[in-house]
Amino acid sequence: MGTLLKLSHLIDAFSRFIGKSIIWLVLAATLISAANAVARKAFSIGSNAFLEIQWYLFAAVFMLGAGYAFLQNAHVRIDVISNKLSKRTRTWVDIFGIVIFLLPLCYFMISFSWPVVHGAYISGEMSSNAGGLIRWPVYALVPAGFLLLGLQAISELVKRIGFLMGLAPDCLAIGGHDDTQDHVQAALGDTPPNHAAGESKE
Repeated sequence: MGTLLKLSHLIDAFSRFIGKSIIWLVLAATLISAANAVARKAFSIGSNAFLEIQWYLFAAVFMLGAGYAFLQNAHVRIDVISNKLSKRTRTWVDIFGIVIFLLPLCYFMISFSWPVVHGAYISGEMSSNAGGLIRWPVYALVPAGFLLLGLQAISELVKRIGFLMGLAPDCLAIGGHDDTQDHVQAALGDTPPNHAAGESKE
């Protein structure tokens, strides 16, 4: 289990890197939008490419950020129900959801979207708008986004199993994700666990 928790920590670190990197895409979309508005209003110059790159950047933030949102527990959750459950019950509900719904969804979305990406790349499909952009990069965001989400789902599954075994913190608690590395080291016998045992008894 210690090896799996260490792998989970690496996936978390990668998701954090992606999540913090795509912030710059928001800035890029904002600057492009402002430049496009100024060019259109001040100089009567318009470009479909400028409009479409904004859509591409928004799609990239939305798709590539899904795994990071899962890591930060920022996805939609029915708190009015989950808050009434014990930590162990919520953990079991999460495990069920990840295994039965999320991981199969990621697999199917990657499987179904990749042929579309490949076909668009081979054909050189372009936007139907005049001066528009090539299509395969934005199509590729779908399998890439679900791949990142699937990797993070595996990490969350490992951490939830680790919590049930008393080797990892409660991922649904504030700061739970940030403490994972401490419990990885504890599982490997490097350092004594700080609070995993207390949390797992609830």
